[in-house]
Amino acid sequence: MSRRLARASAGLLIPLLLLLAWQSAAASGAYTRAQLPPPGDVWRALGDLLAHGDLRHHVAISVQRVLIGFSIGTVAGLLLGGLVGLSRPARALLAPTVGALRAVPSLAWVPLLLLWLGIGESPKLTLVAIGAFFPVHTTVASALDHADRRLVELGHAYGRTGPALLAQVLLPAAAPAVLSGVRLALAQSWLFLVAAELIASSMGLGYLLIDSQNTGRTDVLLLTIVLLALLGKASDALLGLAERRVKLRWG
Repeated sequence: MSRRLARASAGLLIPLLLLLAWQSAAASGAYTRAQLPPPGDVWRALGDLLAHGDLRHHVAISVQRVLIGFSIGTVAGLLLGGLVGLSRPARALLAPTVGALRAVPSLAWVPLLLLWLGIGESPKLTLVAIGAFFPVHTTVASALDHADRRLVELGHAYGRTGPALLAQVLLPAAAPAVLSGVRLALAQSWLFLVAAELIASSMGLGYLLIDSQNTGRTDVLLLTIVLLALLGKASDALLGLAERRVKLRWG
């Protein structure tokens, strides 16, 4: 317990130093309040948004978009990554195209999704799903491609073939690597969220970020950045707990 407490305390050191540096820079006179409001102004902005109820809606909408898009992208990545990882013909056919699409920046998808899907929720969820898809696909395909062949032979010896071999032998062996890819996919989902909420949004943290820039509310802008960081870290920590459990069982 004391070791965990020491690690947690060490992890808080850098944020506290950054907070002190932020306060010092804001009080130094080198920046105006419009350029860099002090932490107290950001805290008051948080209270104002909570009092009006707006912040809860923005956070809830963004979390919903991330969870749905992340789930869709993860399932698609698992399926296609499994196919590419287990089948050499599929790898030769699909890997070059998927690798090229992975290099496309997130904002490059926005005009195409607007053209195809309009300005509703569909293009936003699709963009987040695209962000989640590639890390999962890559790690699953790589993990299955590099699976220990002795495990495959052992599975065959016990009569495991096809889906049974995949579910009972290959996936447990690849699970730690796959979960690392899923964590990366969740981080990508938060990154793609801001780009997704540029698509004619009226709610969400990405919208709040752009709206605060347009209205000169730097305190709200900084608050939104902090909230995105905290939400991303919290969701990653939850997946990290699942990853540790899997590694203890199958690692």
